[in-house]
Amino acid sequence: MSQFKVAFISSLITVLCVSIAFAYFYTRTDEVSVSSKNISDTTPINVEKVSTTPEKNEGDREAISDKLYESRSNSITRTVNKVSPAVVGINVKEIRQYRDPWSSNPFWRQFFGDRGVYNREINGLGSGVIISPDGYIITNDHVAGRADEVIITMTNGKHYDAKIIGTDMVSDVCLLKIDEENLPHVKLGDSDKILIGEWAIALGNPFGLFDINDKPTVTVGVVSSVGMNLGENSGRYYLDMIQTDAAINSGNSGGPLLNGLGELIGMNTLIYTAQGSSGSVGVGFAIPINKVKRVIEELKTSGKVDRAFVTGLRGQTIDEGIAKYYQLPTTNGVIITYVQKDSPSEVAGLEEGDIILNVDKYRITNFETLVAVINEFRPGDKVKLKIQRGDSIINKTLKLEKR
Repeated sequence: MSQFKVAFISSLITVLCVSIAFAYFYTRTDEVSVSSKNISDTTPINVEKVSTTPEKNEGDREAISDKLYESRSNSITRTVNKVSPAVVGINVKEIRQYRDPWSSNPFWRQFFGDRGVYNREINGLGSGVIISPDGYIITNDHVAGRADEVIITMTNGKHYDAKIIGTDMVSDVCLLKIDEENLPHVKLGDSDKILIGEWAIALGNPFGLFDINDKPTVTVGVVSSVGMNLGENSGRYYLDMIQTDAAINSGNSGGPLLNGLGELIGMNTLIYTAQGSSGSVGVGFAIPINKVKRVIEELKTSGKVDRAFVTGLRGQTIDEGIAKYYQLPTTNGVIITYVQKDSPSEVAGLEEGDIILNVDKYRITNFETLVAVINEFRPGDKVKLKIQRGDSIINKTLKLEKR
């Protein structure tokens, strides 16, 4: 009997403990549920932050697009956009006379007759840039200087017959004019302030591509060097040139070379090419704009550049034999071989055997360089010379007298 009571009491205690535990956990769960419900009821959801309305998304896309466009825009793209309307394509026609080679020889003339001289039309192309709102255009002499007909193509698709105001073969600069007003034009820069390594932007008409869509081709590089003296080529003297690695090809001649400010710093003129190639290898040259400025002012005034002056001296490039004879340390310079009596050279005190080392800011390496440098001056100019006479270095001033 006692065992029954113990079992009964144990079972009762167990049921009571389970009931208490169940009541406790049930009460806690209900409190948590109520708490969660209260939070849900009292905390509003910010619907605006997750709005997906079409109007809102469209505005966001436009803002992002504007920011991306602004990040792509830089000094180069702004320069191209500003200057492109002032760049022109140039097409030229030139009538050249040729003598029949069979007619020049009496032996062959008896078989082929005297066919004499005949004309041939030569077509060419190049680039140019408008430098004033009244239609003045600059290009190279080798592009348009000998042309019988010059056609200008604008970026708006219009075509104009251009007049040659003047041309200078020595400096390779030609000035054209079209009859139009209020034209887009470039700002002339200062080539004496060029920084080696700064942006160089070339625009032009390589291979005649301008004719396809009336737009100039743009290439970009840096100013690689300045003061490059390249000597003479077909009667043209290339002195103090700007070197750039902006791609310049056939047809770019006469086009503008610009800095990052959109200023005209040079006229694209020459390229160096690999053997057997006609394309760019990253070495191009431009005439500095300060030199072009002086030439075009003279062309506007008189249609030509006046170089009718005399020096009264003759010279010779120093070779190894001359250097050995005069015991010179190098072959740089030009030795004076003759001084005319009563000439500007004699008045300046120059003597036979003097070696010209410098003319103004230019270092003289050979006779060709001396001729190119002298052509930079005009009648009446006073030219400073650095001379080696024996073991002494002396300075002289040569006044160029009008012929």
